[in-house]
Amino acid sequence: MSQENVEQLHRLNDALDRRDVDGVIAVSDPDVEFTPLLIQLEGGSPYRGHDGVRSWFADLFGAFPDYRATVDDVKDLGTWTVASVRARVRIPGSDDFTEQRFWHATEWRRGKCIWWRNYLTEAEALEAAGLLE
Repeated sequence: MSQENVEQLHRLNDALDRRDVDGVIAVSDPDVEFTPLLIQLEGGSPYRGHDGVRSWFADLFGAFPDYRATVDDVKDLGTWTVASVRARVRIPGSDDFTEQRFWHATEWRRGKCIWWRNYLTEAEALEAAGLLE
């Protein structure tokens, strides 16, 4: 089942880069809970459910219409995946781009994403997946 989770993570990311909210919803559980890095930095609450996915899309692409994420590596951890990701965005009001590396910890159940959160370090993501104390 875990290789399916890796494939689903790539489907999720591909849908994100196509701006396909329905594609992201298709791999997300109706009760998914997720916390993007920007929400953590701003001290906000996690998004929840398919309506949360839609809100996140509006928030993300409203602020960063040129957002792109590249999955560099995925660790297959059974019911969890931990991915190394590079996000690239145009700096608002500029022609310049900036890039941010982060790690994406995702929990899966029956081929659907039920929880994910982004972390600034791989160790934090692995800890979330229960691999580090």
